[in-house]
Amino acid sequence: MSQGGAAAACKAAKPQDRGWAWMVLFAAVLLQALTLGFPSCIGVFFKDLQHEFQASNSETSWFPSIMVAVLHGGGPLCSILVKQFGCRFAVMLGGLLSSVGMVSSSFCKSISQLYLTAGFITGLGSCFSFQAGITALGYYFIRWRTLANAMASTGVSLGFTLWPLLSQYLLDDMGWRNTFLIFGGILLNGCVCGAIMRPLQLASDSIAQSPKPGTQPGGSAEAAQLSNGASAPHPELQQRSRGAACFHALQKYLAFDIFCQNKGYQIYTVGMVWTMMGFTLPHIYLVPYAIQNGVEEQRAALLISIIGLINIFIRPCTGLLSGHRIFTGRRIYLFSLAVLLSGLSNFICVISAEFSVLITYCIILSVAMSGVGALTFQVLMDVVEMERFSSALGLFTILESITLLIGPPLTGLLVDITGDFHYVFYTSSFFQISAALFMGIGFCMLGEKNKSKEASKIPLDESSRYQYSEVPTQPQPESQPPPAVVCITSI
Repeated sequence: MSQGGAAAACKAAKPQDRGWAWMVLFAAVLLQALTLGFPSCIGVFFKDLQHEFQASNSETSWFPSIMVAVLHGGGPLCSILVKQFGCRFAVMLGGLLSSVGMVSSSFCKSISQLYLTAGFITGLGSCFSFQAGITALGYYFIRWRTLANAMASTGVSLGFTLWPLLSQYLLDDMGWRNTFLIFGGILLNGCVCGAIMRPLQLASDSIAQSPKPGTQPGGSAEAAQLSNGASAPHPELQQRSRGAACFHALQKYLAFDIFCQNKGYQIYTVGMVWTMMGFTLPHIYLVPYAIQNGVEEQRAALLISIIGLINIFIRPCTGLLSGHRIFTGRRIYLFSLAVLLSGLSNFICVISAEFSVLITYCIILSVAMSGVGALTFQVLMDVVEMERFSSALGLFTILESITLLIGPPLTGLLVDITGDFHYVFYTSSFFQISAALFMGIGFCMLGEKNKSKEASKIPLDESSRYQYSEVPTQPQPESQPPPAVVCITSI
């Protein structure tokens, strides 16, 4: 590299951890409020949508389920998009899709059309914006990356606080169709956040965005062979090469090999998939449950905002607490305790639907949610090697999205049959309590098994290379290049 090129590269790398990086962090906070915080307001429209389309609880709950499932399960697709076109393009495309989805929803004539517009299109746009925004944040911050991610996660709590209040205010004055139209304009601000996340040229003189389409590694040899005039490979060889490429892509984005070999990853993934069957149920059905029991609509919407407001303060504290050395090697048990508390808190709603009792429930639930949200991906980093974290996360989020999709509609069907909203909280408690016990006992047994192996000095086999262990994360030096693209979802 020439002296001029080196000087230009160093000058371009200056925004890392300073200057424009803090504007990118501000944009990431807004993105999380616009994307992850947005589904929290859906419960406000539940009754109006039921009356408009004459739909049951199960039918109405499908569209927020689809939205949340696509938001979580679109990680591998977002990763491919970021590699091909860069973070800025993915964030702006996500903002555009989210806006188009909500504007289209305001003209829907049936609940099934709402599944496509507000559910799939808006959910996919939110996935692109959120995950690409977090990836861009990883490029701009190296030394202060942990702090930046913690600060960015406060956007989720901010969205939980503001979206329900804004939704109820607009719904009372304008109706749900005009409110969805306004939401389309608000979500379009994701494009503005994407514009702030300009590509970053690193000190190594490489641009922090992926190569252009058509320059993918792996196809270069065949392309060179064809360009040199060589004959095309035999059809059978072409089919085998396509199969190998497909298997390599699955291996890269979906870590089936880790799932088969790593017992800790198996336990954690199964436990979290089971947890998600009941984790989102209170967020969807709490407002309709409160309204059915005589709580005013404005006060019912305030319940979700209380959960988000408390999360703003509790979640960072939970993150700091879990980083203490006393929890080293024990974070999974702290996480299981948070899931257990979330499940047990649902019994408060069963006891009484008084507004004061529901506020108590929201306070306890928000504390539990803070623990789950702060530790979900930290525990996953503890369980798998960081070199394979991206692919392990891809499989993790896809499996998680399946239960996020089917949990609320199945529970809504149960409510339709029984006519009793109490079954929402019974179901949520069952899945979360059983999952917490499964993960806690499973990792306890796994730890005892590893200790017995070490005591007997039995050589570890290949499947034991990925057992549960924790290594404190040290700040990376500024000269170290940023990590590969990692798709991250949050709760």
